[in-house]
Amino acid sequence: MNTKQKRNKTSDPGCTDCGSLNCYRRDKEFPDFCPTDSVAEEETDNITAHYRGEGIDALIARVSAEIEGAFYGKLTRVEEIIAFARRLGVKKVGLATCIGLVEEARLFSKVLKAHDLEPVSVLCKIGSVDKTDIGIDDSFKIQKGCHEAMCNPILQAKYLQEKGTQLNVVIGLCVGHDSLFMKYSEAPVTTLVTKDRILGHNPAAALYTSRFYYKRLFEGNSEY
Repeated sequence: MNTKQKRNKTSDPGCTDCGSLNCYRRDKEFPDFCPTDSVAEEETDNITAHYRGEGIDALIARVSAEIEGAFYGKLTRVEEIIAFARRLGVKKVGLATCIGLVEEARLFSKVLKAHDLEPVSVLCKIGSVDKTDIGIDDSFKIQKGCHEAMCNPILQAKYLQEKGTQLNVVIGLCVGHDSLFMKYSEAPVTTLVTKDRILGHNPAAALYTSRFYYKRLFEGNSEY
């Protein structure tokens, strides 16, 4: 099978193939492939019971639903995070930030302080380990031939854990680095900024313009 055939091969249908979205209001019919209809009722009941419990998962689920219901379309993401922290009873908030968004992190830190929250910030370059020390060739540095620290999301997570943060906020960590930070963070994680230098940190714009400016998204570019 050639590359083009592999790309065109139909995958198992999922929620993006659904035309009814019956799971939201239950006023239509579920399609045959619907995950809601295929998940064992016992598993759904067990997870629902988990949300009704007293642990942190249940608290996050309920607080998130309350914020959605009370403030949908009314608050900015910055304000929603403040409301989230307050309703969780959080005092100390970790900021895992990209060095390129340190100014945004500084502003957000001031906002948190204004709302009686205690920010603890840590840059992605913590440890200041050169990229070549982990086997990255110098040619992959943005600026060749000089010390260029790698991003260190695991150390960011460990640092915030040591500081006792109760909620961590991602501010523009690179794709993949954010994955590692979320994996190793002991505290719950939410995102304030998703970095996209081309689109002014609005990655969804590539999807909104995919029929015009970003038609290349459908071309299967091998350069990636």
